[in-house]
Amino acid sequence: MTLSPLQERYRKRMLNVWLFRLFLLFKIPLGWASGMKVIELESDHATTTVAHRWLNQNPFRSMYFAVMAMAAELSTGAIALMAIEGVKPSIASIIVGMDGEFLKRATTRVKFTCADGDKVFGAVEKCMDSGESETVKLRTEGKTADGTIVAVFHFTWSFKQRKT
Repeated sequence: MTLSPLQERYRKRMLNVWLFRLFLLFKIPLGWASGMKVIELESDHATTTVAHRWLNQNPFRSMYFAVMAMAAELSTGAIALMAIEGVKPSIASIIVGMDGEFLKRATTRVKFTCADGDKVFGAVEKCMDSGESETVKLRTEGKTADGTIVAVFHFTWSFKQRKT
């Protein structure tokens, strides 16, 4: 899928370390404190990462589930926000559902990858064409550097045209 100039600008801002850190500091301070990063963002997939460290751990010395959920949501949300960037009529997005499965203890850096970007762009296009709200369920997997899957999340996003 070809991105519009505004979507490409959004993509570049999300991938710029300094601009993204400022965004987190002012809009998602807990994300800033946790050290979340967007390391890949394309129209069909996104990858985010968060490190295991003292601030992000639970009493069992593994990564706290809420930290993983933040990074997982960001892997789906970055695509969702890119898909609605600059579209006319304006589209609102919101998460309406989430579930997670924790398979292994996360004791190192975890990368979350969502490969459902085509679903997002399709839902936004359908929403624009029909004027009706659309929902899409996105899957993201959290893996350690050795490829071990530690968590799988599903986020359900809703897209709706804003009233003019």
